[in-house]
Amino acid sequence: MGKKPCKCNVCRKTFTSKQGLSPHIKIHTGEKPYKCNICSKTSKQNVTSHLRIHMEEKPYKIHTGEKPYKCNACSRVFTTKNRLTGHLIVHTGEIPCNCGVCTRTFTTKQSLTAHLRIHTGEKPYKCDVCSKSFTSKHNLTAQLRIHMG
Repeated sequence: MGKKPCKCNVCRKTFTSKQGLSPHIKIHTGEKPYKCNICSKTSKQNVTSHLRIHMEEKPYKIHTGEKPYKCNACSRVFTTKNRLTGHLIVHTGEIPCNCGVCTRTFTTKQSLTAHLRIHTGEKPYKCDVCSKSFTSKHNLTAQLRIHMG
């Protein structure tokens, strides 16, 4: 792990650079220096993701409705390669990832790794706004959306 020479004087959280510490300090001061030039909403963090709301930009295929991944066995289509991979067990019967602690099985190693955190209690994704920790990046993203309003 990299060295973290910058420490918050309020909560003692450490950062690898001043660029990481600087936005974190705003959590404690309540400062909201970023302002949307369309609706004037203010934020502690950059408003780039907020601007997508106004531009109706959908940068990820999963949100566009496009389904470019097609099953060669039955012609079903999927939004992501992972969903297609998960579907393929219908045809092969193969379930490649077993938990080992409980009876759950998973179609991808990534899903198994995320599931194992339930057993280990590991929560590697920490919210910079409220300091809550989460087992998955998906749950952290949902928490950040709450903070962003």
